[in-house]
Amino acid sequence: MNHQREDDTTGMVTLQDVHAAYERIRPYVRKTPLVQMKAVRQTLSHEGDIYLKLENMQVSGSFKARGALNTALGLTEEERQRGLVTASGGNHGMGVTYAGWLTGVPATIYLPHSTPAAKVAKLKRWGAEVVVVGRVWDDAHTAALAHTNRSGATYIHPFADPRVIAGQGTIALELFDERPDIDHLIVAIGGGGLISGISIATHGLKPDVKITGVEPVGAPTLYESLKANRLVELEEVMTAAGTLAPRKSDQLNFEIIQQHVEEIVLVDDEEMRTAARWLWEEQGIAVELSGAAATAAVLSGKVLIEPGEKVCVLVCGQGTDGIEE
Repeated sequence: MNHQREDDTTGMVTLQDVHAAYERIRPYVRKTPLVQMKAVRQTLSHEGDIYLKLENMQVSGSFKARGALNTALGLTEEERQRGLVTASGGNHGMGVTYAGWLTGVPATIYLPHSTPAAKVAKLKRWGAEVVVVGRVWDDAHTAALAHTNRSGATYIHPFADPRVIAGQGTIALELFDERPDIDHLIVAIGGGGLISGISIATHGLKPDVKITGVEPVGAPTLYESLKANRLVELEEVMTAAGTLAPRKSDQLNFEIIQQHVEEIVLVDDEEMRTAARWLWEEQGIAVELSGAAATAAVLSGKVLIEPGEKVCVLVCGQGTDGIEE
């Protein structure tokens, strides 16, 4: 791999941090498939070459294992033994639970009531202590921080921790090692940890690559923040894509996205459902609603693919809520 701009820094996270994260987590995560789109009944786009990076096939069911593991493995033994705690829409909770299982420490996961029952059950089967509280992630986050203050447990933030961001950025190292000619990335945004890590790593390696973010119409957290040129807290969120629905991101993620992401487009829930069904019926890929967001941006025409572009669409999380009737 061609390592350019090793000294690039954005908000305390560097390309060097991403490389270090990859060496740390590589024994415990899966190098996920990169699949080129061939002829199908309904193509994503008639322009360019499109690839899907299948993070729904990651060991915990989503990319979240990368950031959670990089954080947990970098803790001191004393920090780990105090236990791990987080707030999650489900996927990050599973990543933290997996990290706790690997390191032999207990994990407590706070979830909002909007979390699908299947995710709650999966976390419990893996041995996590699960607390369901509040309507949205922000409510669960407040409760998890209170737990941390009471117990002294180590909180692993799902998107605003530099170690988490570096872990998510390892996706880009895999991608450009396999396809160094990719020139456009399309990535879903929840709190912004995924696109923050990917964009830092991508622009450290290939500064000219275009990065497009995708948010739900009902939770345009970073879209509104960029428009206002400041971090915005939404009054409410209205989307079934719970893992893409915090009311507020973090200044760290906002600054990284402001610097590295060319545009953010919005897709509605029905466009995500259509994309999830397309992934299932055309590709045999089962994803949750959030996992189909980036695909929805292309399928709906919200992101236009230029002739000759080599595009990578990130499929970020497994599930069936996107294809259930």
